Amino acid sequence: MNREALRHWIQASRPPFFIATFIPLAAGWILAGRLGAWRPWRMLLVLLGSFMVHLATNLADDYFDHLQGTDKGLSIGGSRVIQEGKIAPRTILKVVILLYALAFGIALCTMAVLGLWGLTPFVLLAWFGSFFYVAPPIQYGYRGLGELSVGINMGPVMVVGTYWVISGRVDWAPFLISIPIGLMVAVILYYQSLPDMETDLAVHKYTVAVRLGRRRAFYGLLVFWVMIYCSIIGLVRAGYLAWPALLSLLTIPLLIRLLNIMSGIGDWVELDRYGKYIRILYLLNGIAILIALSG
Repeated sequence: MNREALRHWIQASRPPFFIATFIPLAAGWILAGRLGAWRPWRMLLVLLGSFMVHLATNLADDYFDHLQGTDKGLSIGGSRVIQEGKIAPRTILKVVILLYALAFGIALCTMAVLGLWGLTPFVLLAWFGSFFYVAPPIQYGYRGLGELSVGINMGPVMVVGTYWVISGRVDWAPFLISIPIGLMVAVILYYQSLPDMETDLAVHKYTVAVRLGRRRAFYGLLVFWVMIYCSIIGLVRAGYLAWPALLSLLTIPLLIRLLNIMSGIGDWVELDRYGKYIRILYLLNGIAILIALSG
């Protein structure tokens, strides 16, 4: 593979969004480590499988949106590698199949060796959520269910699943702590849908933002973050998170800045330029949670 081809695949993988996978995995690992069960080799397997599924999700999204015509014309969704002629759709599909096969292999070997067959629903839910986001016949991302599925899969499924693999047990704490994490991943997807509201509507992709309309979609973002901050405060008050988690409140000025940008922009297509803010908000809040868990 030459350098140009490598750059194309990096573009297709969308590296800035990998933090969405790292934070929940790290939270589950730290929670297991508090029991003295660090087990780095198990964590390595979890990392490999999870990032393969994440990458497969991104590529499958590109492939099936291309087939549906969702990413044509003025749409700025996806990585654009197919639309720009950098990678052939058939090649994308082959890599998607390979990644899912490898991830399934890792999951099956892990469950068989450790005797953790109870994880089977988690594995199936992760695959279902990954593949059928835009793949027919389900295409739940076209029906306004994308944020719900992503929030569940990259919140409870990842945090609890990682904790279960590493510690060999199931507890309520990982599930509760996964709630703000899942909400934060969901809000990343929600924000990314805002610039494409008009083009999504044109191809009958009824995301949450499209269903709400522009005015209510603005307040939808605010509601998401109110739920996130309230859930973090609630977990601190209940004793599931240590006080450093409240450092997340220091990100409120950044959120206000983003909301001001949104309210001042006429064409929301331009919001794509400010996507870094939502990822920074996620990263800083995620780090605050990880620090609280490490204390």
